[in-house]
Amino acid sequence: MQFGQFSRAGFWRALTFISALLAVEPSHAAEALDGRTLGIVWSLPFAGLLLTMATAPLFIPHTWEHHYGKFAAFWSLLVLMPMLLSLGGMITLESFLHAMLVEYLPFIILLFALYTISGGILVTGNLRGTTHTNVILLLIGTVLASFVGTTGASMIMIRPVVRANDNRHYNVHVIIFFILMVSNVGGSLTPLGDPPLFVGFLRGVDFFWTAKALYVPTAITIAILTAMFIVIDTFFQRKEADRPPLKDKTPERGIKLYGLVNVPLLLGVIGAILMSAMWKSGVKISLPGADIPLEGLARDLIMLGLVWLSLTLTPKQVRAGNEFSWGAILEVGKLFAAIFICVIPVIAILKAGPAGVFAPLVALVTTSDGSAHVPMYYFLTGILSSFLDNAPTYLVFFELAGGNPVELMTTKAAILKAISLGAVYMGANTYIGNAPNLMVATIAKGMGIKMPSFVGYMGWTAVIFVPVLLFVGFVLI
Repeated sequence: MQFGQFSRAGFWRALTFISALLAVEPSHAAEALDGRTLGIVWSLPFAGLLLTMATAPLFIPHTWEHHYGKFAAFWSLLVLMPMLLSLGGMITLESFLHAMLVEYLPFIILLFALYTISGGILVTGNLRGTTHTNVILLLIGTVLASFVGTTGASMIMIRPVVRANDNRHYNVHVIIFFILMVSNVGGSLTPLGDPPLFVGFLRGVDFFWTAKALYVPTAITIAILTAMFIVIDTFFQRKEADRPPLKDKTPERGIKLYGLVNVPLLLGVIGAILMSAMWKSGVKISLPGADIPLEGLARDLIMLGLVWLSLTLTPKQVRAGNEFSWGAILEVGKLFAAIFICVIPVIAILKAGPAGVFAPLVALVTTSDGSAHVPMYYFLTGILSSFLDNAPTYLVFFELAGGNPVELMTTKAAILKAISLGAVYMGANTYIGNAPNLMVATIAKGMGIKMPSFVGYMGWTAVIFVPVLLFVGFVLI
């Protein structure tokens, strides 16, 4: 009885405390988060989180593997608690709900659906890794990336590519080009392809704008990379002739596909996204700080239903053949929750433009006559996307460009094109620029390919990819 009384008393004390924190003056309750009043210190948790994500897996991998959720929670609380204490409970609650329900939840549901459904498609068998075969495999993965996501395409295609080349002395370059083309550039044509583009879609960018605006530079970039691969792979194939042949770990046999029930389910995901883009119901569920449109809710529920069907209909041995696990998507889910929280004050500051503390950044992307410096948007977005996650980087520059999707698709289309290309393409420059990069390298290494170190991989991209990126920035934008 005493324990029950203590629990009830503690509950009411806690409720009273929370109510006091949430109690703000009526004039404050109506205020939005004003970036003009926020100092640079509010951006430190966001910077700290991204720096932790970039360095912890390299320097404290075992600690990071077991405690990444605690790191994410730590940086999130460094944003939410000061907001609660200094700005009031209502502003904090509205900002939090908007970030979680309007931006994060649709984002992570899409990634979850693509990850789960594509993880139920198994490609077995082996082909001989000739230049011709490798080009075909790379181009198939590149096309897939815009429809099942760079993560989904990478998961489906990486093992067939490794098996095709596991009897070669020189095969590292095949995986490098796989990361460039399948895990990054290939995801340029739809919001399904790469996380930053889906962030733009959630911000109001039309589903088909991406393909229309990015088709030409993407086609040219893929053509250049394909030509480069043919030259390099042909060179290494000739060098193979001077060395004794290696035993083929996986003898050549026909390609077979399993889990084909997931193909229509992936089409269902695409249909759900298109439905939400075309159907404007006018009905919204209103919560503090968050208006959830009916079409958005329907889209997310449909995708979750498709995930359930995939898990129900796909044989367990198919997922086992893909070495499917929930670890990767759990890590992405926790880290992106923290990203969307920590970026709340950063976005508010960026919306303040020249009146905010990021005025010097605004000056970098603005010419002397006040117009936008389009190539600078491309290079700054890309450089940061090389070392930070490309989705929040895209979001930062999207807001820096004004954050109005209608303007960014019309009068400012060149800016949005530059931001999109920089975020998607340059995520390939390092292992940490885009989530599939490190995943592909880890799988290839586990299958016997001697993948380069973090710095070694950057050496490859500096020689192969940076000249292509410069061409895109100065000629195609």
